[in-house]
Amino acid sequence: MQSDNDNSGDLLMGADTIAKFLGISRRQTYRLVYDGLIPSFKLGGTVSARRSSLTKWLAEQEARAAA
Repeated sequence: MQSDNDNSGDLLMGADTIAKFLGISRRQTYRLVYDGLIPSFKLGGTVSARRSSLTKWLAEQEARAAA
């Protein structure tokens, strides 16, 4: 049985989950979110992001760095 909030789909809820996905610290995640550097949004009071949006953002950052 799959829980509705197990974060196994495209939705990442919470700074810890986003940090784990990106391979950075929770503090770094909050800095990126509040500086508006990563695609994110709030659900209630919880910082959230979509895996697909973060993956696209990472690819764009990689391409920009290679140029």
